Amino acid sequence: MTSQPGRHMTAEIAEQPVLFDNLVRRAAEIAAVAEQIKRRAPRFVLLAARGSSDHAALYAKYLIEVLLQLPAGLVSASTTTLYGAQPDLTDVLLITVSQSGGSPDLVEVTESARRRGALTVAVTNTDDSPLNQVAELSVDVGAGKEFAVAATKTYSTTLLALYLLVDAIRGGKAESALDIGALAKSALDGSEGAVAEAVQRYRFVERILATGRGYSYASAAEAALKLAETSYLAARAYSGADLLHGPVAAVDGETAVLAVTSAGKGGDAMREVLEVVRSRGADVCAVGSASADVAAALRIGVPMCPEELSPVLEILPLQRLALGLALARGGDPDSPRGLLKVTKTR
Repeated sequence: MTSQPGRHMTAEIAEQPVLFDNLVRRAAEIAAVAEQIKRRAPRFVLLAARGSSDHAALYAKYLIEVLLQLPAGLVSASTTTLYGAQPDLTDVLLITVSQSGGSPDLVEVTESARRRGALTVAVTNTDDSPLNQVAELSVDVGAGKEFAVAATKTYSTTLLALYLLVDAIRGGKAESALDIGALAKSALDGSEGAVAEAVQRYRFVERILATGRGYSYASAAEAALKLAETSYLAARAYSGADLLHGPVAAVDGETAVLAVTSAGKGGDAMREVLEVVRSRGADVCAVGSASADVAAALRIGVPMCPEELSPVLEILPLQRLALGLALARGGDPDSPRGLLKVTKTR
């Protein structure tokens, strides 16, 4: 007997509010890691990741640069694994983000960086992974086993774990995240009808563009990936600023645009972008706590929260949208064609 398509992804999306509560209750564990980072006083932060974890790392880059006022960059793993580059990483913090902790290139980058003087931190969902064995410090995101190939709960718990880590480094006590579980449940329950409408609206579309600014750029990138891997759509993501620097020329009446717009400076900066996009005839679906404040044909709201936490909430209806579109188009998002749960690259 075949299993019901999408049953794992459906269940794992629904688990997230409880997982968020559990993670916040473990904030003291993450704060202990943060204390060791503070003692080392890094001058620069590097982030290494692949796939969905790369989008979580992009989110962390914004957190680090805005909340910690430290420069941060995303690692090109191949400079180490293929080209053998060995830069001096004294006083550098390397955070490697990997749900499985098993990708050989990320393990090699972390091991190499530690030899070259970096303080290395693994953020994973697998506490006995090869990555954890080579990193000096580790943070367990605590999502539990994820059966669907498309990452949902491991992605969002990674976001929250990264927020809690950065917040603790700046001296915070996770105050802004205390009610994140309840807000997540409200985001899922309150967006159900609008997501169902979006599924019907876009079930036959072949081209989707996702866009956001600031913290929400990571959500746009993750939404595009989820749509591509579960519904096989030609989905691309751009920051709102980059969109106006050229790609907007390809936007027309056949383009569906997912605009991630949460309250704050990033959401404010999206207003002008969406006016331009709408003027070119695109069908805009705005997602986020500021979705009611921008030009859009369809809006999917989520509860208000501090801007730096908004990606934890705004990704939830976007995951549901990817799930719904995959099912409506006759696919099984639990097992997309040609994909494995752990992708090993070098």
